[in-house]
Amino acid sequence: MKLDVPEWLARRGGEIIRGVNEGNWLVLLDGKPQYRVNLKPARGAFTYAITQTVNGREVAGGRVFPTLEDALRGGLDHLRESLGW
Repeated sequence: MKLDVPEWLARRGGEIIRGVNEGNWLVLLDGKPQYRVNLKPARGAFTYAITQTVNGREVAGGRVFPTLEDALRGGLDHLRESLGW
C-alpha cells in the first residue's frame, strides 16, 4: 500500500513511513516519529488506533472502513482533527 503525504502534514514538514508491517504507519514531524497509526481488522472491515510514540498514550481510536487504505486515511484525518490542524 502506498500513500501520499496529506497536504496538511506536508505543509508542516511531516511525512508518513510504513512501520514494521503493512498495518503500522509512522507519522514523522521534523524527521522524528511522533505518532503510530495501527490498522487492524474490525467486523469484516478495518479500523485504526493512533498512539503517541513518545509515551504510548492513545490519541484516537476509530471508525470502521471497508479497506486498509481508507482506514489509514481516516486515521490520519482523525489525527489532524485531534491536533487542531
